[in-house]
Amino acid sequence: MEAERMSQTDIQIEEIKQITKSVKQHFGSIGQELLYTKPNSSSWSIAENLDHLITLNSSYFLIFKKLKSGTFQAAFVSKIGFFPKILGNMIMKSVSVDNKKKVKTFPQWQPKIQADTSVDIIRKFEKHQAELANYIKEMESFVENGTIIHSPANKLIVYSLKQAIEIIIAHEKRHIFQALNVLNQIKA
Repeated sequence: MEAERMSQTDIQIEEIKQITKSVKQHFGSIGQELLYTKPNSSSWSIAENLDHLITLNSSYFLIFKKLKSGTFQAAFVSKIGFFPKILGNMIMKSVSVDNKKKVKTFPQWQPKIQADTSVDIIRKFEKHQAELANYIKEMESFVENGTIIHSPANKLIVYSLKQAIEIIIAHEKRHIFQALNVLNQIKA
């Protein structure tokens, strides 16, 4: 597909596929033990970075399901014209790969796996990415309609669905970059 013929949704799904491919390429053959190795006590392992992405992204799925079923209720602040754009831009800036500041995540988005090396986190991530891509496709009409949603962590944090998907992708790129840094540290 040529880029100019691809819809925004197709481009986003392609980005999800590229992220998945990168994860498999960089981490798919390094062994379970290294995936769960932390370079220090204040850093996440590669597996924890991937688990965090699965956990955070999955928290949007209930919102997506409610949009599809027509049961989603927008927060009152979503009706304040400029508010969703300002909040969305702030979050986008915070999750960007270019942002070098460490950002503390909400407790519900902390990685759930600790040192359980029996979990095939690469396969779990790959399966999750396919599910995420399906949801993005299903949300296409809502994106086109300019639907405003709230963060799964806080109903007062609102932004457009379009920006939510962009945030998810940027956030994934940030954590894959972090995971690559972890790999370099533990191999050094």
